[in-house]
Amino acid sequence: MLQFKFSDFDMECGTDEAGRGCLAGPVTAAAIILPDGFELKLLNDSKQLSEKIREELKPLIETNAICFSVTHLDSGVIDKINILNASIKAMHDCIDKLNPIPNYIIVDGNRFKPINNIPYSTIIKGDSKYMSIAAASVLAKTYRDEYMDRIHEEFPMYNWKKNKGYPTSEHREAIRKYGTTKYHRMSFRLLPEQLKLEL
Repeated sequence: MLQFKFSDFDMECGTDEAGRGCLAGPVTAAAIILPDGFELKLLNDSKQLSEKIREELKPLIETNAICFSVTHLDSGVIDKINILNASIKAMHDCIDKLNPIPNYIIVDGNRFKPINNIPYSTIIKGDSKYMSIAAASVLAKTYRDEYMDRIHEEFPMYNWKKNKGYPTSEHREAIRKYGTTKYHRMSFRLLPEQLKLEL
């Protein structure tokens, strides 16, 4: 059973990201402030939900939220500042866009950096404990999936529509066969074995 709030602050924001372990595409974060009395029966950690349920929940979350925002940071940023920093930056960018400004932040996971002097707590498996983090996880996942579906049209051979950029054997086989794209994270180990030059 998800709890509504972690703190006693009235404008508590939950934030989460999706796509951290992918080989291609952005890391996507969402931040959200939910109103008192918010209830959504099927809401849970987005990884526990089917794509169909996530898509059903998305408009209900957006319509009922006090405010929310979503940010994509592309592979170029990830390669430049690393995936952990990119994940935190994406969450910071989302929080910066919220209106009203939150007065407390709860973050899924165990790593975060201070932003705008707002107090925060990191919560391991927070997306299966608190409504706002679960709602943020659903938004991050659905928006990122839509992004991957769009860039799939550009490079259908990687089947991002299905694997969403995660390191499936099919995705890795396509990298081996076709090489990389502008959406691939070059700082990641894209193939299990390091490529050897035939001399």
